[in-house]
Amino acid sequence: MTNEPEIEVTVLLPCLNEAETLEVCVRKALRSLDECGVVGEVLISDNGSTDGSQEIAERAGARVVHAPVRGYGGALLNGIDQARGRYVIMADADDSYALADLGPFIEALRAGHDVVMGNRFAGGIAPGAMPPLHRYLGNPVLSWLGRRLFGLREVRDFHCGMRGFQVERIRALGLCMPGMEFASELVVRAALAGYDIAEVPTALSPDGRSRPPHLRTWRDGWRHLRFLLVFAPRKTLVRPGAALAALGLAGAAALTPGPLSLGPVRLDVATLVYACLMVLVGVQLVLFGGLAEIYGRQERLVPQRASDRWIRLLRLETSVTVGLLLFVAGGIGTGAAVARWGLDGFGDLDPHATLRVVLPSATAIALGVVVLFSGLVGSLLTLRPAHPTPALVRQPAPPRPRHLTPR
Repeated sequence: MTNEPEIEVTVLLPCLNEAETLEVCVRKALRSLDECGVVGEVLISDNGSTDGSQEIAERAGARVVHAPVRGYGGALLNGIDQARGRYVIMADADDSYALADLGPFIEALRAGHDVVMGNRFAGGIAPGAMPPLHRYLGNPVLSWLGRRLFGLREVRDFHCGMRGFQVERIRALGLCMPGMEFASELVVRAALAGYDIAEVPTALSPDGRSRPPHLRTWRDGWRHLRFLLVFAPRKTLVRPGAALAALGLAGAAALTPGPLSLGPVRLDVATLVYACLMVLVGVQLVLFGGLAEIYGRQERLVPQRASDRWIRLLRLETSVTVGLLLFVAGGIGTGAAVARWGLDGFGDLDPHATLRVVLPSATAIALGVVVLFSGLVGSLLTLRPAHPTPALVRQPAPPRPRHLTPR
């Protein structure tokens, strides 16, 4: 039985055909671990490379494991599961991140922080390292949303790909997203769990690949945004929607009896049209927020909370009842408008008088249909098969090497 030293840090690199840059990344990381006096390893979680990346990594001194689930998150989840270190520092394998300078991350982790985010804006972004769209729009907007929605006041670079964490704390979160949105999932779940999150400066350089990156600006940006909406539907959908619907309802109630004068401003049927539109859009936002909460809870993306009881309104029975009541109310108003039209011989009508009945009636009918079918969609989201899908079998870790770093 050999007495091998315990590994403190695992440098985790997801890989898919990174033959051009993988060796230099591995050697930089190993050299930095050695300079910091850290017992560590470099772990390559390979997503099915066909360019010989696995052999290159092993020759450079890394340990390679196969990631059975395709995608950025799939590779990282597999690597986190296979890591032997107490701490994990993850980065891309394109030679853009400062793998030669792991010291700040290690120091912050040793200081007791659960998650240590890199900040490329504080550490320096070399010319050509980040597209202008990412630098001046994508990252600032998503980082601002992260701070506003989840209270991450100390995180200024929400999507930096280089970050460190205490591996057992992250395993306890039950992360599951296989795509690029894994980057958001990690920090959002950590924030919701009350983890201690810190940030350290790190530099970003142009990547060393001759091919385009795996990241797709609009597709992956939307996936990150969609993920944030699932985790915070009340702030992004429900509350704004409720405020919009309440404002529209107040306007419709004030304008249905007749015109309304506010000083020199006279509000009439045109304003009533927009008030009804506000009600319709606002209610739809609230319903979409409820559906997002149902989806997040059913997929175990968010924990079930006592305050989630409001989404019981989206039960099929409740939605059908409310939807039919709205539909009937709208039908009665429509019938009254038609009857009045009949009294006038089905000829020309005064649009100002007629629309005060038709607009609220049509809005009620539309709301009834939306509420009814939202309840149907909500009920579909709660359907579960009798037999759960088998979980992926975890890949056993290979035997520990005798030497942790090349001599």
